[in-house]
Amino acid sequence: MNRDAITVERFYTGHSARLDLKLLGGAAGLKRVIREPTVNRPGLALAGHTKYFARKRVQVMGHAEVTYLKTLRREERQQRYEMLFSYKLPCVIFCRDLAPDRDCLRAAEVKDVPILKSSLITMKFINLATLALEQLFAPRASEMGSLVDIHGVGVLIRGDSGIGKSESILALIERGYSLVADDMTKVMLVDGRDVVGTSSELTRNHMEIRGIGIVNVAAMFGAKSVRQEKRIDLVVTLKAWDEVKDVDRLGMEEAHMEILGIPLPHMTIPVRPGRDLARLIEVAALHTKLRRAGHNPARELNERLVAQMAGAKRGL
Repeated sequence: MNRDAITVERFYTGHSARLDLKLLGGAAGLKRVIREPTVNRPGLALAGHTKYFARKRVQVMGHAEVTYLKTLRREERQQRYEMLFSYKLPCVIFCRDLAPDRDCLRAAEVKDVPILKSSLITMKFINLATLALEQLFAPRASEMGSLVDIHGVGVLIRGDSGIGKSESILALIERGYSLVADDMTKVMLVDGRDVVGTSSELTRNHMEIRGIGIVNVAAMFGAKSVRQEKRIDLVVTLKAWDEVKDVDRLGMEEAHMEILGIPLPHMTIPVRPGRDLARLIEVAALHTKLRRAGHNPARELNERLVAQMAGAKRGL
């Protein structure tokens, strides 16, 4: 089995608290793979219509399904259970604290299909479970760099070791901004358009400062100095001054860098002694925020110059 496969066990252990899940039976099937990031209500399948049965999804039993099964004779109900569990279902979840009967549990145990229960009403459970599954199925990767929230703009700061990333991030934190991840940022694609970054559980709220060691940012600067995740809006690469051959002095064209297939605004900031990198990164974030609001200072200045030249030409 693929190590990154989304199993029932992974879904259960990661979201049992939020979804109020309890395992009732079929524990031997927890390694079953969930193949689609959504859920299905098997009412039509239980009624005998299985042509379009979404068997690869988590199956959710609500009040309608349970009430319908109760209207059947026991022999017929057992047949429906045997038919349902003959498919390679990931698992079956009963909502509203509805309890499966003994025949259901017995049929599930024979086929090693996990049976779970939640106290949530059916529609609320479906909404939350769908969000949880979409998060589990989201494309993921790791990016070298530190992520900081500056005025609501998520800035991924990259650069070679010793270039000044840690010093810049510390200065930004002192100015009231928030650290999301240090040195290595875990990224995932949300809704197919937003790249969201976070840190690993092990290193969350901590950063390494050369010459000092590991520091706890939250304990040192307060709770507002850290946050768990942030959408990445800008990538900033710090590079030694001599290595930047062509410096864009006007910013007419916006450079991009792809992360998880999504092009993100990218700026390269030349580094040399005396430059306030934290201030420059802050200005880069504000500049990006203005651009997202529809303002492009370089283009606006260029249009003013063109208009002025055209006016001067007409005056000749």
